[in-house]
Amino acid sequence: MDAVHPGLVPMHKVNFDAKSEYEMIQNYKVLQDVFNKLKITKHIEVNKLVKARPLDNLEFMQWMKRYCDSVNGGVLNSYNALERRENCKGGKEANKRAAPAQVSSKSSTVASKVHPLHNTRRNEGNPTNGSQKPPKPASAAAGQAYDEKITELKLFVDSLEKERDFYFAKLRDIEILCQSPEIEQLPIVGAIQKILYATEDDPSVVAEAQAMLAQQNQQLPLSPIPEKLEEQPKQDTQKRKNISTLEVDMAAHTTLSPRQRLSDVSDVHYCGSPLTNC
Repeated sequence: MDAVHPGLVPMHKVNFDAKSEYEMIQNYKVLQDVFNKLKITKHIEVNKLVKARPLDNLEFMQWMKRYCDSVNGGVLNSYNALERRENCKGGKEANKRAAPAQVSSKSSTVASKVHPLHNTRRNEGNPTNGSQKPPKPASAAAGQAYDEKITELKLFVDSLEKERDFYFAKLRDIEILCQSPEIEQLPIVGAIQKILYATEDDPSVVAEAQAMLAQQNQQLPLSPIPEKLEEQPKQDTQKRKNISTLEVDMAAHTTLSPRQRLSDVSDVHYCGSPLTNC
């Protein structure tokens, strides 16, 4: 992270010689602060990493490598790790321990160069050795162009992976909905599942699903509901006629005068009374 984002990591807070879990946790806190500044949402599982388990640490380092490559294309032009390490706690001691190993490696390379000198002198007369030319190094501009192209392709791959995960989640939601007991027996659900579970990219799958729906519609029995719907308006019309007739009779009765009402009552004869003769 210090190489990718120079000056952002407080190296004086890093303990390069951390051995206990407490010291390692402090280093991961420094790294988490850097993630927060860069607005990186990666969660650091400190409890697993401090246990020094190979798989957990390998997974985290792979993510770190992928992030660094997406930022600088995997190229570090001028970064002196030994110099930056000296700013850490225990960094100088670590550099001193690494120095003897570097000296021994240099001495082995020098010894390997001394022996081929005799062979080169013997083969001076051989014209085939002189005809070989060293390969020309690639220009810096071409290397920079390749690095930019690689970074662009990696970002494009990341966007494709995000789009793939998005649509996969949508299809998974549809599958869960189709498995609901309330609707799993519907013909349309069976057609959707046939398309979801198709193992090959066959355009005839959609036609087969449509044929399933058409066959289910033909097998459904005719419903008697329309006949009832035709009878219902007739019954409603007859009820309205009866109500209107009753309202007219009531209105006519209320418009009569009291004398007319008494005359109507006098017209009524009661049979069986000793005062009247039927």
